[in-house]
Amino acid sequence: MNFFHIFSVASLATVEVYAAIPAGFAFGLHPLMIFASSVFGGLVGVFVAAFLGDRIRAFFKRNKPVKEEKPKNGLAHKLWEKYGIIGLGFLGTMTVGAPISLAVGVGFNAPLKKLVTWCCVGVLVRCAVFTAIGHYGLKMI
Repeated sequence: MNFFHIFSVASLATVEVYAAIPAGFAFGLHPLMIFASSVFGGLVGVFVAAFLGDRIRAFFKRNKPVKEEKPKNGLAHKLWEKYGIIGLGFLGTMTVGAPISLAVGVGFNAPLKKLVTWCCVGVLVRCAVFTAIGHYGLKMI
């Protein structure tokens, strides 16, 4: 195993797991190593996005002029109202990724600790599912 390959998978996973897991298989890494490095990278991405998201929100609140609130009838708001933190953290991470889920959660003023927890669970499940799909899918070929 090459350290560069493992580092590349972890680095890709900080941004997008959909790119990291296929890269791990392309590098010829063992599925457990792909899973471990993608989970590590995904969790780093969650915490970086949570840290930066809090800083970005503080910056925009400080420099933002006060204006009237928009009506709350958009699709994202409907999903937030229906599924709450679990839907945004877990299901959002499974579909669009943790950084986007965290950004939307910060926009809705969600409790950051709960949101980060559910995003971490989503990263763990997402990496397990997609690594298993890749492993067994390659066995079928």
